[in-house]
Amino acid sequence: MAATKAPSKQPKARKSAAASAARMTLAAAMRELEQAGSAQTRKTYARHGAAEPMFGVSFATLKTLVKRIDVDHELALALWDTGNFDARNLAVKIVDPARMKSGDLDRWARQSSSARMCCGYVAMVAAEGPHAAAKASEWLAAKDAPARSAGWTLLGQLAQRDEVTPDAVFEKRLAEIERTIHSAPNAEREGMNMAVITIGCRSAGLRKAALAASKRIGKVEVDHGDTACKTPDAAEYIDKAWAHAKSKGFVSPAAQERTRESPRRRC
Repeated sequence: MAATKAPSKQPKARKSAAASAARMTLAAAMRELEQAGSAQTRKTYARHGAAEPMFGVSFATLKTLVKRIDVDHELALALWDTGNFDARNLAVKIVDPARMKSGDLDRWARQSSSARMCCGYVAMVAAEGPHAAAKASEWLAAKDAPARSAGWTLLGQLAQRDEVTPDAVFEKRLAEIERTIHSAPNAEREGMNMAVITIGCRSAGLRKAALAASKRIGKVEVDHGDTACKTPDAAEYIDKAWAHAKSKGFVSPAAQERTRESPRRRC
């Protein structure tokens, strides 16, 4: 019997070794990121609020790395802990949202304040995991602006992807935005404005509520720094999103979004 068992175990050992060899190490990932960086991209990211350390890796290059790595939760955690901007951008794309702990989400949200795009990606990670609803409530009630900014992005993601939460929850948040957006910190105003848009894309009823709220809010001023970024007009954006979704046969822009890969992976 011993002679017949040994051969059956050997292929498993070889397969395990092959899988281990294929997994990208932290050192290899950082080396590839460093080699892919450029001074011009660093300047662009710096204008958008990113801080050193960073290599300046384009999102096109990140996409090729994501295709190779797919999902690697341990590598994502290690990449984030380097503090490197590009490493963190890769981390939010390869992390497993289902395995993210509540405390790790809190830490990531607060540590991503150097650039608003990174903060948005952390919110998207939270939206795909088991702590989504709880984190939206916690972050929106936080005292620090980075957490609240992540909270508004998370709320917008829930509006598009969570079919269980009643529309009344989002209506209540619309009223809060209308009441406080003009006195909120700069980055938070941007997140609030986008939340109005995503809430307005959830259902016909919320479309009507969001358009009415947008009219009462008026123009939202956001300082985008030395960039070409512009603050979208919420009402115009909502109407365009509905027209596009309807042309594709969807009942709402949110229904269309749910058929697509998460924006943290596709963008």
